[in-house]
Amino acid sequence: MLTRWREVLIGLALACGGIYVALGSGPLLAMLSYAVSAGGIILTWLGVQRGRFRGADGGAGVVQVDEGQVTYFGPLSGGAVALREMESLILDGTMHPAHWQLIQPGQDPLTIPVDAAGAEALFDAFTSLPGLKTERMLGSLQQTPPQAVVIWHRGPLRPEGALLH
Repeated sequence: MLTRWREVLIGLALACGGIYVALGSGPLLAMLSYAVSAGGIILTWLGVQRGRFRGADGGAGVVQVDEGQVTYFGPLSGGAVALREMESLILDGTMHPAHWQLIQPGQDPLTIPVDAAGAEALFDAFTSLPGLKTERMLGSLQQTPPQAVVIWHRGPLRPEGALLH
């Protein structure tokens, strides 16, 4: 439980410590302490998002994210997807536990259990996708819908009917 919310705890400690020092010090140290408090508040906000993304650990397989590529090593399947070539991200709640499906054209979908070891690294990978709605992703993950939900889909490079010249 503590490791799931570690950024929140550290952020709160920084924010509270910064305010405590700022209230009992001179103006120069107070300015520095308020900056530390602001950093703690930002870390707390980011930690809440990451904590909501992290779930139970110990599922089947291992996830690795390295230089824009997501790799999954599972007991029955596996594969790799390049984030810049990904077409869509789906949360499939029909499986137990729920699975992420990463779709890249020309490949079979990469299916990753949400509780796979190292799955917390997917948060940073997914937030790098252009136009991804983080709150929608986290809400869908918390509710675990009984069907497959498209979390993100890459839009066409040009709108339908747009002329090239």
